[in-house]
Amino acid sequence: MDERTMREIYTSAFEYVVKQAKPWTVMASYNKIDGTYMTENHQYLINLLRKEWGYEGMVVSDWAAVHDRVAVIKGGCALTMPSDTAHDNLLVEAVKNGNLEETVLDERCMEILELAFRCQENEKQGEYDYEKAHEAAVRIASESMVLLKNENHILPLAPSAKLAFIGKFAAESRYQGSGSSRVNPYRVTSVLEASDVKEKCNIVYAEGFGFGQEPDEEKEAEAVKAAKEAEIAVIFAGVPEVMESEGFDRWCMKLPVCQNQLIEKICEVQPNTIVVLQNGGVVEMPWVSKPKAILEAYLGGEGAAEAIWNILTGTVNPSGRLAETFPGKLEDNPSYLFWPGEGDRVEYPEGVYVGYRYYETKKMNVLFPFGHGLTYTEFAYSNLEVSQGKIEREFYESDGEIQVSVDVKNIGTCPGKEVVQLYIGVLPLTMDVKRPVRELKGFQKVSLEPGETQRVDFTLTKREFAIWDKGCHAFRVPGGRYQIQIGKSVQDIVLSADIDAADEYLPESRVYNIMTPVCDIRKNPIGEAFLSRIMPTINAIIERMGKSNVEMPYAELMPGTMGLEAEPLQTIMRMVPQISEQEWEAFFAEINQ
Repeated sequence: MDERTMREIYTSAFEYVVKQAKPWTVMASYNKIDGTYMTENHQYLINLLRKEWGYEGMVVSDWAAVHDRVAVIKGGCALTMPSDTAHDNLLVEAVKNGNLEETVLDERCMEILELAFRCQENEKQGEYDYEKAHEAAVRIASESMVLLKNENHILPLAPSAKLAFIGKFAAESRYQGSGSSRVNPYRVTSVLEASDVKEKCNIVYAEGFGFGQEPDEEKEAEAVKAAKEAEIAVIFAGVPEVMESEGFDRWCMKLPVCQNQLIEKICEVQPNTIVVLQNGGVVEMPWVSKPKAILEAYLGGEGAAEAIWNILTGTVNPSGRLAETFPGKLEDNPSYLFWPGEGDRVEYPEGVYVGYRYYETKKMNVLFPFGHGLTYTEFAYSNLEVSQGKIEREFYESDGEIQVSVDVKNIGTCPGKEVVQLYIGVLPLTMDVKRPVRELKGFQKVSLEPGETQRVDFTLTKREFAIWDKGCHAFRVPGGRYQIQIGKSVQDIVLSADIDAADEYLPESRVYNIMTPVCDIRKNPIGEAFLSRIMPTINAIIERMGKSNVEMPYAELMPGTMGLEAEPLQTIMRMVPQISEQEWEAFFAEINQ
């Protein structure tokens, strides 16, 4: 990936965690970046992680991610996992023959020892409360699930409704991933068990489909019959473990054939159909317009089944929001043409246009946008206030802050939680840097009773407006017009306010010459001062051009100097012959020093 993409997208989340949460350990991954294994990558583990971000903890390898013990120590990874004592002699030999400095080996040893002592000092005593933890698991799952669709307020379910539960996932919830993500839960129930425990509902169950791909005609017929005779059909679908696990990538975003086929058939005979999805990532929904409601439950942990039942019955008002875009099909994805790469090389040419940044900038239709999620109540937004409408250059030098506040009111009939999302958008053609039309910069979840209003506050800094400048290898703010946008999703922006930002200048490693555009010269304080000195002469020339009937060079720049901004400096040199060659040479020498 290019430097800007790496900094803005892929390392920024790690940077935030390292600086804010100050973790004790960081794991180095399996893959190479720019040809070097991450466990050996001095640029990332030492220069970036420790020197730039100030990390003080220990780096551990992923399991079997170490290929060269000496290179790993030099690269900044202290602990090799699993144990590799059989090759400890390689470190001893490397120190003896001068291939590894003993002080570097000591640094890695000290990082391990400091972690061990730190853990010992913070050892906690006491008994674990499994029931309390399970209650927390149910609560967290209930707040994380996303109600994607709810036509005619079919949800929450009426207590007296005659229901048909369909699908293997109703009897055997998929609540966790596979491989290293698998854990031993304290207690797990299915949705069928949760419904029997909490309500004596009128429920008929039909398996309909299993965890394979191929349809079973007998099971399908039984499920269609049950759905037709019920008042409401609830289909529990999802991605089975065999299609989604650690150790391999998904090659498609489709549900198994048997599931898609049965959903279509049931929607034909039962207009009141609800689909509940249990999956670890995005799926295609060729039937999306047919069911009245869709609940994305994801892999909700040991409390998933109870959480699903709580949401279906209205015991819990859903408040989860999508942290990803659901595109219409796999081919819509910005990485589709480039994944999985060729040989051992994978490129990320989509750059900063990842996920919603791509779909929004291209104005593409999607199934469900980033940030989307419904509730059983309604919220209204008002009184957006931004502490300033302009950002001057002094703001960058003083680590300034911008305060944003907005009122959120529950205008519905039941208590609920709203996720207030703050995006920073850019207006096209107001800046000379390509960037997504909007990016999420903050969010808060607020709990409101019917009729209650709450003021929600955000604090923005320079970083929220900045891009990574490859010329100066640092974050800086491009000048232009920005918008503070408050939204219910990335597509549903309800309030906005403009902010005009001055261009932030940082010394950069570039060479200015006669073909450098005027707008780029102006960004440099030396260039701005030089242009300001000669602009009166240029304006006088343009004024004379305007009064003359004789065609003159550069008359197309009339009636003002706006067109000059995109012209190379060579145009200025030709317009103002009064400036000597020696003066130009002195200017270039100063600005390029």
